[in-house]
Amino acid sequence: MVTVVLAVALMVIGLALVFFQGQAIDLVRDLGLPNDVQRQVVDLMGQQIAAWAALLAAPVLLIIGSLLPNI
Repeated sequence: MVTVVLAVALMVIGLALVFFQGQAIDLVRDLGLPNDVQRQVVDLMGQQIAAWAALLAAPVLLIIGSLLPNI
């Protein structure tokens, strides 16, 4: 169950970063995080590799979760 929740969350994050990158970055800036953390998160979100990695991790987690019981 945990892997399904993580996979869905990663898929939503990845899709948001691919298709709505500007709005997602604005959302992070409005969260009120400390400046250093906010800068690091925005830099990571600005790179497309993070979005594609999140989209790749979602089905991998679903496969792992279906193969290993009780996770």
